[in-house]
Order: sequence, then structure tokens, then C-alpha cells
Amino acid sequence: MKAIGIRGFLKVFICGSILLGTSFPIYAAANPPSQPAAEPKSLSAVFAERKDLFDKISTVTGIPWYIFAGIDQYERTIQLTRKRPNSDGLIALTFTELQWCGMMNPDHSDTNESSIALFDGIGKDGSGDGKADRLNELDRLYAIANYLLKQGSGDEDLRIGLWEYYQNTRSVERIEQFARLYAEFETLDLHEHTFVMPLNADYSYRSTWGASRGWGGYRIHEGTDLFAGYGVPVRSAAYGIIEVMGWNVYGGWRVGIRDLNNVYHYYAHLSGFNKEVKEGDIVKAGQIIGWVGSSGYGKQGTSGKFPSHLHYGLYRDNGLTDWSFDPYPHLRKWEREERIRKKK
Repeated sequence: MKAIGIRGFLKVFICGSILLGTSFPIYAAANPPSQPAAEPKSLSAVFAERKDLFDKISTVTGIPWYIFAGIDQYERTIQLTRKRPNSDGLIALTFTELQWCGMMNPDHSDTNESSIALFDGIGKDGSGDGKADRLNELDRLYAIANYLLKQGSGDEDLRIGLWEYYQNTRSVERIEQFARLYAEFETLDLHEHTFVMPLNADYSYRSTWGASRGWGGYRIHEGTDLFAGYGVPVRSAAYGIIEVMGWNVYGGWRVGIRDLNNVYHYYAHLSGFNKEVKEGDIVKAGQIIGWVGSSGYGKQGTSGKFPSHLHYGLYRDNGLTDWSFDPYPHLRKWEREERIRKKK
């Protein structure tokens, strides 16, 4: 059988047939003004379409789909924290005009691969329509794939490629964490949350974020305190990876979990850990990670200096550091959502 090359394969794969001079859109065009507006897509439908794009580019490049998923999700979280406008399409990964066409390229709207390559631009034709279009989602994914493959196709090669692109070790770590989660569960639909304690437990909480604290020097309270009996189970609020597990002089026995929204969940003052999980493990939403206690405010093992409770904090990564934000409204939301799910 005659080889048809990557572009030819893409045309067959995406369009189902090759027609010279004809470009087929991947998604239905917007309804004309005379037609009624289309119904908003469900999240599950969006995830399915997004994964389909990742699968297509993975097939022709050999890079696992979950690497593209990790990159795209990282870009989505950074756009949020840096208040950049979100992409209107399925893919959050974007490039500037100069990144795409090359710094010295006089034509900032160039779609010709040859001239783009001449000016060392990143732009590539991934849809097989003969144009390297910066607004085309397959083209953008194919462009980042080709950039990464300059280093090779092995795990370490892709890691080096990611570092070359982002110039930030923290970014590479986040993308690898996200990719691990997607690979483990083989889906993008991993954004459900649960409340941090069983709903049938006896607990109480109110907004305490930002209140002053005096032990160890003046500081603000970077979390919400949930008061409950000693030994009440503490659950992961989200799908994520355990980054930290151990003793902290302030938080006592504590666990830190990074989720797919690039948010760090901090659980402190525990009485103990679930021995089935450890640092570096993947956890599901609702999985028990430890139990309510009163540890902390002293050397390892110190306990009983305050009533038993869970200190729960949320920190968002902006690409350079983590910053605290109020968990209270999120706890209320997740508590309400879980109650609704249980009634169904």
C-alpha cells in the first residue's frame, strides 16, 4: 500500500475522504442568524470532543493523548489565575502571532508552513488543509507536538521539550501531574468534588479565612476550620495527587493534594493518616485520607492544644507560587452538590 504521509493520513482520519482543494471543518459551523441558537453542550460532551482531538493528534505523532490533555489543562488553569481571556474553542493552548509565524516574519498572518519554518515559527498544519492556521485547534496541537518531538519521543525527551517550551520546572511538574491523572482514569471528566467529611457526620463550620492567628507570630488564618469529633473521617474533595504527607509544626499531621484545577488542598490537625495512601499517590474525590484530630502547634506528636477540628485550606498556583483563597464558599457548594447527588 502506498504511504500517504502525515498530512494525507490526517485528511483520511479526520474527514473520511480526500477531496483536492476541499477543507472540511471538524465541528458544525455556527448556525446562520435565521436559525435558532444551538443548545449549550453538556460538560461530558465537551470532554468527549476534546479527547477526540487529543486522540487524533496522538495517533499521528505517537505522543500519548494524556500529555496533550495535561498541557491543555495547565494552560486553562494559568489563563484563569492570570486573568487572560479564555479560548472560545475546545483547546486552551494558544500561541501569539509571533510565536506562530516567527519573530522576524513580516507577515503576522502567515499560514504557509515553509515560510513559517524559514522564520523559525512554531506553526504547523495539523488538519491537513494545507494551511498552518493559528486559530485551528488541530494545527495548534500538532504544532506543540512537533516542538516536543524535536527532543525525541521518550518520556525524558518529552520532559525536556516541555521545559524548553515553558522554561519553568514548576510548569513541567504540573503538566506531568495532570497527565498522570488523565492516564490513570482514561477520561477528562475528573472534576467532580465531594465534601471533606461524610455528610452524616456531626460537624460544623463557618467562614474563618483571613482571621488573625497569634501562635508562632502574627499571621492570618489561611483556611476554614471544620469542628468535628475526634476520629471523624476526612476525605479528599477532588481527584488529585498527594504532594505532601507528614508533620508540620503549625498544622500537625497534614496532607496536601494537588487537583486538576491546579489547586492545592491542605488538610491539617489530623489524628492520623489512611495507611492505604502515601505521598505521590493518586486519590479520588471522596477517598478517605485521614481522620479529624487536634495535632500541631509544637514538636512532632504534639496534640490537644485546641479542640479537635479539620483545618482546610485552598491555594491556587499562578505558575510561580501558590496563594491562599477562601475555601468556605466552595465547601458550601460541594456540600450542597453532594446532598443533591445522594437524593437522585
